[in-house]
Amino acid sequence: MSAVSIGIAGGTSSGKTSFAREVAARVGMEKVALLSQDAYYHDPSHLPFEERIRINYDHPKAYDTELLVAHMDSLRQGERVPKLGYDFVRHARVVHEGFVEPTPILLLEGILILEDERLRERLDIKIYIDTDADVRILRRLQRDIFERGRTLESVTEQYLGTVRPMHLEFTEPSKRYADLIVPTGASNRVALDLVVARIQAFLAR
Repeated sequence: MSAVSIGIAGGTSSGKTSFAREVAARVGMEKVALLSQDAYYHDPSHLPFEERIRINYDHPKAYDTELLVAHMDSLRQGERVPKLGYDFVRHARVVHEGFVEPTPILLLEGILILEDERLRERLDIKIYIDTDADVRILRRLQRDIFERGRTLESVTEQYLGTVRPMHLEFTEPSKRYADLIVPTGASNRVALDLVVARIQAFLAR
């Protein structure tokens, strides 16, 4: 059964995943079950590809939050869950081999995890990675072009059409729910020290 649940939110390419991995490395990977909100997009694989690429993936309704909540509850109760992922090239959910096993620490990261009350109430520590917009868009450009095979034009169109508006409407306002707002992500060693110390305190209890 998970003793402590931590949520790490922030805008696209803010450094959420890097921060989560650094926390996991410090406290011990074997103690951490890591869930990504991206793995819980509604699966649009039944739709033609032309329709999939037009979905607003930055809106809360793009996520199957009920399934994510169910998986969080199962892990917290000591039950393993399927290991899900998402293929950003094909725009389709992926079910990986194996399972996510219950561990003392449940770590959830995603752009909108603090926006949803059902997720917030299941988190013992809520963190928001606050990275400047110009840094985030440059990171996203590099990631989407080199890792996901997108064009500069398509990344720019998506950013201006949905990513930025949804960030301003949903993600940015959600940081008011955070217990800790972290500038610069995983490079903020003081914040990492504080979070790891807090987790160790939870585990000690």
